[in-house]
Amino acid sequence: MRTALQVDITFDQVLALVRQLPTNEKIQLTKELEKEGIETKLTGLLKTFRTKELSIDIINEEVEIVRLQIYESKKR
Repeated sequence: MRTALQVDITFDQVLALVRQLPTNEKIQLTKELEKEGIETKLTGLLKTFRTKELSIDIINEEVEIVRLQIYESKKR
């Protein structure tokens, strides 16, 4: 049986605990925090651009236009 535990802890206390971690665990924690931040930003971005008027065909057409522009600019 598991019991949930809630502890009031300040940012400075968390920081002090993190500083005690071995380097590999700090790196792992950093990656997890980055992933969480990226997911939050991506979710917000997707909500901002959500539309029913955009199809995969329109997206593909725009991608091909940009690819052609990039290709042409590299030829010069």
